[in-house]
Amino acid sequence: MMELNWAELIPLVIGIMATGAVAGILSGLLGVGGGIVVVPVLFWVFGWIGLPAALGMQVAVATSLVTVAVTAYSSARAHHKRGSVDLGILKLWAPFMALGALAGGALAGIVSGRALLALFGTIALLVAWNMARPKTRILAPALPVKTGVQPVMAGSVGLVSAMMGIGSGTLGVPLLTAFSVPVHRAVGTAAALGLVIGVPASLAMIVAGWNVDGRPPLSLGYVNLVAVALILPLSIACAPLGARLAHALEPVWVKRAFAVFLFVTSIRMLSSAFG
Repeated sequence: MMELNWAELIPLVIGIMATGAVAGILSGLLGVGGGIVVVPVLFWVFGWIGLPAALGMQVAVATSLVTVAVTAYSSARAHHKRGSVDLGILKLWAPFMALGALAGGALAGIVSGRALLALFGTIALLVAWNMARPKTRILAPALPVKTGVQPVMAGSVGLVSAMMGIGSGTLGVPLLTAFSVPVHRAVGTAAALGLVIGVPASLAMIVAGWNVDGRPPLSLGYVNLVAVALILPLSIACAPLGARLAHALEPVWVKRAFAVFLFVTSIRMLSSAFG
């Protein structure tokens, strides 16, 4: 890892802190979870300081999962005060999503970093396409009631989200709204489920990366504590602001702008994976 002087570190620190603020706002506003912003930014930061791309992606995913868990708690509290967390969905989905997240965190710790880059880039591209669409496609008037269907849905969202280092909102909100869950309730419920993903997945990646060589200084497994400390304060502070905006604004143009960001990000991630 290359040495950095203070002149190089100051803009780096400011950039990571700003990422935390944006992640918090998006977590509350769109329910996407800050990880969809944090992971690519940290990946680029770790690459800039000399970390190999494969290891940098694993550290970015693990570090993001910790910030997702804490930010999700702040965002979920704000949504719960407004009555937009569906406790029925939360109770049914939480245990299966936690199991999926635990498995996803374990897999993210042992598969190659390039595989994680390819997964993140592909899913981000699909999410960008979905966000850019003018209307949400409704698949059914309600969530399926057949035994086992919703647990599979929850477990799958937990598994893929954990491997990407993101909360449940990026995949969970489109899925819930496709089954006619009102968007504000879907966003609030997904915010609460982000905690269910972040905790078990980050613990799995701490264990998986415990003895890995070449990690950045002050890392606990694959989790870099310095980046966590820089991101969390503004992320926590800004999540309630995003939740207030979600109830005050029609976020169509925000979603479209974010879709452009995701499209560019996904292309860059895929080029790193296959370059």
